[in-house]
Amino acid sequence: MTEFDISLVTRRATSEERRARLTNASFGSGFTEHMVSLQWSVSRGWHSGKVTAYQPLSMDPATVGLHYGQVVFEGLKAYRTADGRSAVFRPEAHAERFQRSARRLMMPELPVATFVRAAEHLVSADADWVPEEPERSLYLRPVLFASETALALRPAEEFTFLLFAFVTERFFADARPVTVWADREYVRASPGGTGAAKCAGNYAASYAAQARAAAQGCDQVVWLDAQQRRWVEELGGMNIFFVQGKGSAAQLVTPPSSGTILPGVTRDTLLTLAATRGWAVEERPVSIDEWCEGCRSGRITEVFACGTAAQVSPVGAVRSADGGWTVGEGKPGPVTLQLADLLDGIHRGRRADPHGWMHYV
Repeated sequence: MTEFDISLVTRRATSEERRARLTNASFGSGFTEHMVSLQWSVSRGWHSGKVTAYQPLSMDPATVGLHYGQVVFEGLKAYRTADGRSAVFRPEAHAERFQRSARRLMMPELPVATFVRAAEHLVSADADWVPEEPERSLYLRPVLFASETALALRPAEEFTFLLFAFVTERFFADARPVTVWADREYVRASPGGTGAAKCAGNYAASYAAQARAAAQGCDQVVWLDAQQRRWVEELGGMNIFFVQGKGSAAQLVTPPSSGTILPGVTRDTLLTLAATRGWAVEERPVSIDEWCEGCRSGRITEVFACGTAAQVSPVGAVRSADGGWTVGEGKPGPVTLQLADLLDGIHRGRRADPHGWMHYV
């Protein structure tokens, strides 16, 4: 396993200074004190791992990642558990997805053990930043980019891995049901493309559709398939679930994790949790027309999105150029609330973790 030099780790901020830095900090801005870095080259492989103070980078104008988009990233969280310890949720699963993203963009695959070790070092160095408040967590952002300075149109031969963190609340902080816009013009991904990879270009390409959704008074955009503009794929940067029926007879349906859909770690977690609760789960295509008809007939009783940032977020209403509809009663349903509580309970150490998802640091 690659070693990391931790001799440069410092602890500077007092509790008062941390509180001041986090006051009014929006999502993705309350950064902690340290970061992890690691280099890769064709001749040396992974090397020069270290933990340092969080600091700006010095980059050559010809850095390949700036021009050709060889950039992938991840998002995972560390939590303060009920016994006061810090734990990272499913780092191995995120490491494996990080590898798949890198593979798709012809980038070196960081070993799972090295990824996990980097997360351990960062959470240990910034242990005081892992929040105790029940609505807060420490969001870890690993990123890998082509750092070679040669603009030949080929895969780069030098790469930089970084890992840093910020304190965050839920993405939708007030936990209200979101309103979504079903967009039939823009698409997130096409068959054979990079939809299943967590790469930078996918997110920049989503801004125009998200801006249109916001202009329609919606919180997020519903992505439909690229070929027919018919099949529901994702919700913004999150996976989506449909609940049919109620109580013990409820069934959860989610679009299959194909090459155009990012295979979410939270999605996989909820599929497992739902099955342990006795709810039937099914992965199959769901059309936008089925969603509309199902809500109007009462067959679809709840809809929610899920992801590392959003956790479990209920969907209350859908709008589109053809009209709109309400999901259930327009408020969080019982299945959504139970799954959200189960997930949060595992994160916070209030519930059993039979799958060993929490990695204590």
